[in-house]
Amino acid sequence: MSTLPPPPGWLAAGDVPRLIRAIGVEGDAVRVVGGAVRNWLIGLPPGDIDLATTAEPGAVSARAVGAGFKVVPTGIAHGTVTVVVDGTGYEVTTLRQDIATDGRRAIVRFGRDWEADAARRDFTINAMSLSADGDLFDYFGGRSDLAGGKVRFIGDALQRVREDRLRILRLFRFHATYARGEVDRAALSACIAEREGLADLSRERLRAEIMKLVVAPRAGATLQAMADCGLLGQVLGGVPLAAGVDRLATVEAELSIDADPVQRLASLAVLIREDALRLRERLALSNAEFRRLDGIGHGWRRDPATGLTAAKELLYAVGPRGFRDRVLIGFARSAADPADPAWRDLLSLPERWTAPHFPVSGEELQRRGLAAGPDLGTVLSAIRTRWMAADFPVAKDQVGALVEEALAECGHLGAGSRRGHESEC
Repeated sequence: MSTLPPPPGWLAAGDVPRLIRAIGVEGDAVRVVGGAVRNWLIGLPPGDIDLATTAEPGAVSARAVGAGFKVVPTGIAHGTVTVVVDGTGYEVTTLRQDIATDGRRAIVRFGRDWEADAARRDFTINAMSLSADGDLFDYFGGRSDLAGGKVRFIGDALQRVREDRLRILRLFRFHATYARGEVDRAALSACIAEREGLADLSRERLRAEIMKLVVAPRAGATLQAMADCGLLGQVLGGVPLAAGVDRLATVEAELSIDADPVQRLASLAVLIREDALRLRERLALSNAEFRRLDGIGHGWRRDPATGLTAAKELLYAVGPRGFRDRVLIGFARSAADPADPAWRDLLSLPERWTAPHFPVSGEELQRRGLAAGPDLGTVLSAIRTRWMAADFPVAKDQVGALVEEALAECGHLGAGSRRGHESEC
């Protein structure tokens, strides 16, 4: 194994060493644990920085408050408090051992054994810890697995999964993010054996894992592996389109755009609007997420051949994000080359054109003699349709002509129409 990289800057100065010094007194030790350690070893930003300590929660809280920090008891029953230092929250958890588990949660007792605490974690690459002096503690070969692109459960894989069935999805998420090659066989076998336990998980936990998985670096191949063993269909409740994620990722890379979890989920599981409805229920999607998926299911079947006017009409109707959602999924599902200039031009329309404000109001039509009510709305709709088809003009003479045409088409006499005249539009 090569030498360790230099200690991370966030460990040498700033909030983290201040917090470690405040808690690590009276014989108690404090270390950085989990993802921040893993990411430091492979040169990634730390993400959330979590700490573990031999100090019990009451002592952690008292010492943090004494140092002038704010304390939030976010998970005190399980030994976790959040300490806020200069606006940033750090989870600080007392070392623990599991007394009992039921597949969703654990009953724990506090301890002082660092290896026993690490043993209750899921994967070897998540069980490493780092002292304030920069010493790495790796009890289960996590550093070697990280270097080799392996994601393995600690100890017996089946036991690990039975302790928390969410680890089934976490296995695939971490594999898609940190691993190379095939999913670890022992881990995969355990996940298949315990797949029925997925039904016991909350929809919110499922959503959180899926949304992270679909944007992971190797999401496409990993989702295909999940589909091949029947796990993905069980989570989504339908037939997954795992290849669609790979195709979308290729288009994203060509266009230098970041992966969006809603678009990735759409590429995986939304062909029609009913798919969006199903996903909303199975994954407890937010209203905003559902509306985006619903819009994609309704309108992704379009391409540059529909013409610029039709593209502008869509952009006007659904806004820039809705437009990009539909067009990007349409592009990814087309047979076009990822560098296709027509698709690229279509996707860039929101950057080149902003729809003007509709220049006709109901008040204006009332001044022309139309009464308020359904008749007025029908005429406004006819005018808007003509206005969009004419490429969104703003000049008064052009708009006026469109109004007169629509009024005449709807059975009115333009400026001289009378209240109560029956519309034929």
